[in-house]
Formats: sequence, structure tokens, C-alpha cells
Amino acid sequence: MVDGSMLIGGELRQARARFQAIDPSTGQTIPGDFSSATAENAAEACALAEAAFPAYAALAPDDRATFLETIAEEILAIGDLLIERAMRESGLPRARLEGERGRTVGQLRLFADVVRRGDYLDATIDSAMPDRAPLPRPDLRRVNLPIGPVAVFGASNFPLAFSVAGGDTASALAAGCPVVVKGHPAHPGTGELVARAIRDAAAKCGLAAGVFSYLPGETNALGSALVADPNIRAVGFTGSRGGGLALVAIANARREPIPVYAEMSSINPVVILPAALATRGAALAEGFVQSLTMGAGQFCTNPGLVLAVDGPDLDAFVIAAGEALTKSQPATMLTPGIYASFVSGVKALASHDAVRTVARGCVGDGVNQAVGALFDTTAEAFLADAALGHEVFGSTSVVVRCRDVAEIVHVLGAVEGQLTITLQMDGADTAAAAQVVPVAARRAGRVLANGWPTGVEVAPAMVHGGPFPATSDGRTTSVGTAAIERYLRPVCFQNLSAELLPPAVADANPWGVARRLDGKREASLR
Repeated sequence: MVDGSMLIGGELRQARARFQAIDPSTGQTIPGDFSSATAENAAEACALAEAAFPAYAALAPDDRATFLETIAEEILAIGDLLIERAMRESGLPRARLEGERGRTVGQLRLFADVVRRGDYLDATIDSAMPDRAPLPRPDLRRVNLPIGPVAVFGASNFPLAFSVAGGDTASALAAGCPVVVKGHPAHPGTGELVARAIRDAAAKCGLAAGVFSYLPGETNALGSALVADPNIRAVGFTGSRGGGLALVAIANARREPIPVYAEMSSINPVVILPAALATRGAALAEGFVQSLTMGAGQFCTNPGLVLAVDGPDLDAFVIAAGEALTKSQPATMLTPGIYASFVSGVKALASHDAVRTVARGCVGDGVNQAVGALFDTTAEAFLADAALGHEVFGSTSVVVRCRDVAEIVHVLGAVEGQLTITLQMDGADTAAAAQVVPVAARRAGRVLANGWPTGVEVAPAMVHGGPFPATSDGRTTSVGTAAIERYLRPVCFQNLSAELLPPAVADANPWGVARRLDGKREASLR
């Protein structure tokens, strides 16, 4: 059921101000309207989150893990209604959204496992050495503790997996932090359905209502109020560079600044090394275009830049990629605003004096449809104009022709921070790759070989982050189990009596977590 409610604590409410969702496939508003939450609503939700924090942070691992698993069950229980609503609000196909729902519940269950194991606590004990000379050592016990209420901003391009119950929410709740979500205005019905599922899960687990709130709204003022609220201790955001930097500025201007973990902008360079280009250029062109046009290119890992050595092999690759692109069908973009930005970005590249238009995709008869675009230019021109390295969100890419591998390395070193850098290479390219990899590792959070950057595995080793402007903090990841670290801080307890110690570092180890005792790793008792 969707009735346009917001959720403050466990209470569903209607706001006086209203807004409507748009079906991007038609450009028409969807019947029904939604609450547009206010700054006052945000303040109340944040106060409830702070009130709920002590008890929620102190939950035993099994109880917190059960909450995450119950959220997953409640989301699945919504059934087909969730998929149908998300399809209408996003223009995304059923198969994509069913897969995204699977990823959403999978993330929740993965973090439940993380919580039960307890490794994220990094419990460490250095026993007292009263007889040490020249000075005794005190009893030291360190553990990671949750930082407090977290504000999460739903993303436009993932209405489920990066939205109300997505990776930011899952990792924050796993860490022990209450969450206040600002729902994305592009899919408010989808967001409300998921918010109701989280509310029901919290009630079934007997948790304080303030553990979760959901604030839909289309105003920047709502987001600003949420980040500025003194009860919020961190922010998770996926979106544009402009939006992310605006939130960072607000967070830094607070009396007590807080971290904003913003995933913002990436063009994900693909480096095609000479031997791979010569031996399988046609196949690479086909795979590249498939990755480029997947989902209308509305992925943060879309391959928006190709670097290769100029010559006949690159000519053949560009021709093959252009031919493949001309056969690609247009796809509906997520919102009219995203479509307008895409058109503007493509127009800017097409009109650039140093850029050649290689090919465009098929033109459809629908509205808000992305028509793929491929361009090429020289390394000299690319380096001379920083704008050529800016993200165009959608199925657009630029091939940069370099004189040799050394120039590829030079160009790669000059690009902004990236989420991914991909190497297409054969065995004969190993020496060249050895020149590229160190630079790639400095410029990106994930370096991959002989694949395509679209598709992010949710796994412990995954890093979905990177140097600025890919993210606002390149030391973190928003995907994978390490995402929980964003919402924790280490605290050392020195010479505290046993009854005052957190369970994870108490002598009895009542939670049974793995610990490091005097430099030696102890196995989990679970």
C-alpha cells in the first residue's frame, strides 16, 4: 500500500506540502501525491534517532543481525507490488529491478553475517604490565563503536540497492547507527513501500521507533536541514558532484563538522593495451558497447573514456565500436532532468573543435530516451581541456588516441580520481601493464583486467570508492563489507573496571567475537 506518507520514527504521517512522481517513459505525472517533508520533520526524526541510539548501539550481535534479516524478509514480502511500482517510477525493466531487489536483500543478509562474526569490531586487548620498566603499561582495550545517527540520501539510478534499504542504510544499521533516509523524489512510492517494510521489521524486533525514519521530498532545503542537524553524525550520499559537494560544505560549516561519504563522479577509463587491441579488437569493441549502453549508461561505473595507442588497430576498434553503437536501441533515462543533462553533455562534446563524433545510437520515438554517443580525440587535446574528462551521465564515451604506452600513462595520471580503471591486456602486454597499474592504483579504487567496469560484486574484498571526485573520501567504500567502517570509530578504554567495559573487550567475551589479545589473534567463539 502507498498513500504518500512519510515515516517519522514508527509513525506514518501526511505532510501538508505534496509532490508527484513522473513516469519517465511517458513524461507524465503518476496519479497520487506524496508528502514533502520539512526541516521541522527532519529535526524531529533526527532527535528520535539520537534517543534510540544508546539502546540500539548496545544490541547484542545476534539481535542486530536478526533485525537486518527481518528487513530482508519484509522487503521480499512486498512481492510484485514493489517491482511494478519501481518500474513505473524509474523506467527500468523488470529483470533489472528483480535483480536489484535480490542485491538489496543479499546486502542485508551479508551484513547480518558480518555483525554476527564481529570482526568489524576489531576488538584488541593489551594487558597491563605493572612490572614493566622503566614505566608500567596500563590495561588497554580498543573496540570500534558506532558513531551515532546517520543520514542517507537515496540514489536516482538504484531505486532499491542504493536507496531506502540500500548499501548505505544496511551498513549503517549493521554498525549500530540509527538511520534517517531522505528518499529520492524520482521514486517516492518505491521508497515508501521499503520504508514501511523497515518499520515493520523494527516493530517485530522490538526496537525503538527512532531507529529508522523516512523523509520523502523534492526540496534541497530538506537535505540541507538533515545534514546540518546536530544529531546526525555522518552522511551517505550517491549522486552528482554538485549535490555531493553542497552537502560536504554544509557538513564542514557545522559547529561540529561530520564526514560526508559521497559517491559523485567517475568516467572509469578503459586502457586497451597494444597486443589485446591487435588480437581481439573487434570482440573488445562489442563488449565495450554493451557495457556503455547497459541501462542507458546510468551507472557510476559506465566506461566513459578509452585510452589506446593510435594506429590501424585502434582505427579498426573505433570503426567496430561505432558500428555496434549504431545498432543499439535507445533506452528510457531515469528522470527528465537526467535526460536533459545527458543531452547537454553530448551536445557539448559534439560541438567541441577537437572532438570527432564517431557514431550515435538508434533514435526512438519515446520521450527521455538516451541515444548512445561515441567520440574520439587526441591525447594532446584531452590534456588541454579538462572539460573533456568530465562525466556525462549516460551512454557516452570518448576514445583518446595516444602516441605510445608512455602517453597512455601520462594521460591516465592526469585524469581525476575514479571508481574504476580497466586494463584490456594479453600476455604480451604484461610489461606495458606494469607501467600502467601503479598509476591506475593511485587514481582509482578498483583496478580490473579483461572485464568491464559495469557490475559491482557485493563482497568483502570489493572497493567501490576512489580519490576525489569519485568520492569525497577515497579511503572508504560504499559496497562490500568494509562499508561498515564508515560508521564506526575506535575507542580505547584504559584501566576501566570489568563492569564498565563494552562486551566485546570484557574478559568473559560474552559476545564470543574474535579478538587480538597481547598481539595474538584469538578465534571467534561463535
